[in-house]
Amino acid sequence: MREHRPLLVAFLRRRVSDDDAQDVAQETMVRLMRYGDQPVEALRPLMYRIGLNALADRGRRDASRLAHAHVSLEDDVLALPSAEPAQDERVAHQQALVAVRAAVLRLPPRCREVYLLNRIEDMSYTEIARHCGISVKAVEKHIGKALSLLRVHLRGDNGGHTDWP
Repeated sequence: MREHRPLLVAFLRRRVSDDDAQDVAQETMVRLMRYGDQPVEALRPLMYRIGLNALADRGRRDASRLAHAHVSLEDDVLALPSAEPAQDERVAHQQALVAVRAAVLRLPPRCREVYLLNRIEDMSYTEIARHCGISVKAVEKHIGKALSLLRVHLRGDNGGHTDWP
């Protein structure tokens, strides 16, 4: 039956890739050995039937294991995309957050309260004015002052501000 193996591989190649055809042909030959007591003329059609069955078995196995969604970790493992930012980006973001937090904590208390109510609690100027018992104009003044002080602090100079704690 070895002389018929290339014919079987060609037959299988019409249905699957060359590597898969070689694998299925090998599996077919192993299964065919069970029928060694059969006459040679019966083995050739049996070989094709076993090949088709092995191909169907492989298809069912691949479908149940979601082989189409498989990503080999041996091939291009470094090319796999990651949803996580790179380490240097994470460090930079963490440092930026620390700097912003420190700058916000350095704001005068009322200015910090108004700024956080607006930016974190998402309150409108009118809601903040009502909440703090101040005018909307005072809220605008505190927000403007907070933004100005934060810009100065995050830039790294004092900008001539003497009221910066």
